[in-house]
Amino acid sequence: DVTLRSDATADDLIDVVEGNRVYIPCIYVLNKIDQISIEELDIIYKVPHCVPISAHHRWNFDDLLEKIWDYLKLVRIYTKPKGQLPDYTSPVVLPYSRTTVEDFCMKIHKNLIKEFKYALVWGLSVKHNPQKVGKDHTLEDEDVIQIVKK
Repeated sequence: DVTLRSDATADDLIDVVEGNRVYIPCIYVLNKIDQISIEELDIIYKVPHCVPISAHHRWNFDDLLEKIWDYLKLVRIYTKPKGQLPDYTSPVVLPYSRTTVEDFCMKIHKNLIKEFKYALVWGLSVKHNPQKVGKDHTLEDEDVIQIVKK
């Protein structure tokens, strides 16, 4: 006999015992929202993991891109050369699990971390803009970084 103290299905039990199923996140993209009423659209917006769009009119593509970005768990880090404005056109993309300044430096070039002195960071990961940080500092999405070498 098996006793469960939670609301679990037979599939949940099999998943735990077998350990051979992998669940991946998905997004349901619902097209042709230009052909439904506002009330129906409000209902669709309440459904989890759904993004309503209109491919014909190119409506709601920004929400779709943002949702994809969230589901992929990627972080955009922008660079700022010394004495210049940040380059917001081509971010360095890192997986959410590896977002330290050291990870950023390794993504740019392996030797950059050897010459690393400190970094200046602007964004949500710091209390003050800019803030001087070390190689172990964890970066947040859309932070701006300037590397200072020895």
